[in-house]
Amino acid sequence: MSAGLHPQVRALIEALTAEDEPGPADLVAERAAYLDIAVELGGPVEEVARVEDVVIPVADGGRMRARAYWPTVPAEALGVLVWLHGGGWYVGDIESFDRVTRQLANASGAVCLSAEYRLAPEHPYPAAVQDARAAVVWAAGAGARQLGTDPARVVVGGDSSGGNLAAVAARHERGALRAQLLAYPALDATMAGDSYREFAEGLMLRAQDMQQCWDTYLGDADRADPDVSPLAADDLAGVPPAFIAVAGHDVLRDDGLRYAEALRAAGVDVTVERYDDMVHSFMRWGGVVERARELIDALADYARVSLSDS
Repeated sequence: MSAGLHPQVRALIEALTAEDEPGPADLVAERAAYLDIAVELGGPVEEVARVEDVVIPVADGGRMRARAYWPTVPAEALGVLVWLHGGGWYVGDIESFDRVTRQLANASGAVCLSAEYRLAPEHPYPAAVQDARAAVVWAAGAGARQLGTDPARVVVGGDSSGGNLAAVAARHERGALRAQLLAYPALDATMAGDSYREFAEGLMLRAQDMQQCWDTYLGDADRADPDVSPLAADDLAGVPPAFIAVAGHDVLRDDGLRYAEALRAAGVDVTVERYDDMVHSFMRWGGVVERARELIDALADYARVSLSDS
């Protein structure tokens, strides 16, 4: 096992390895297992002031389910944090991130809007991109009227594949956003970062796992398209300020670090937080890994400041 891992992460991985059970047999089972892990490892469910399921219009007259969480202590000027969940573009939903989004709402003082974008393989690229952009547009328009929030106070965030979608949405809807929050984001479908080699047989997420995620999501899509690989974008000047968090033992570590460099080169303000003793997806393990809460609080603090008048 890799040196430098946090003891709580090491213990978790050892426990999971000791179970020595085969993985889920099909997509339905894999999606169910993803939710089970969130419930098992996510810790207590935080109370929030209010929860409401909403419907967001998307491309071609469709509708996307989303859930809004009101914080127990709202900021004086109430904004929205649009959250796009991780899961490799093919697993994950509102329920599997319920603990995370409740925590983000309370810690940020903003309404956290958890968007259930369409998943591959049933809905391959660009469906998820269309839905992510629609969620931001709605939060800055009709959604603000429905939620009672300030349409000029919107940030977008996401983890892993959701971080990819958040970065793409931030590029396209830059005028509607104050910030983008990217937690261990997947930003390069060509998998060119050195961390893909360093952690090819890594813990929790291997290079071959990411290859499967990209393949399932993209099909024959152009992997150099900036809507697929934000690291390929050449129009980053003027995108919203970014908070980027990376895990030290993660194939996606260098995606985040390289994107921070690209944003800075384009004149964008960037804050980078490194969790060098963590592995991919640790934000969802708040019940067993204390540093998960550190990341939640760091994301929420950045959102709170971005949505304020200061």
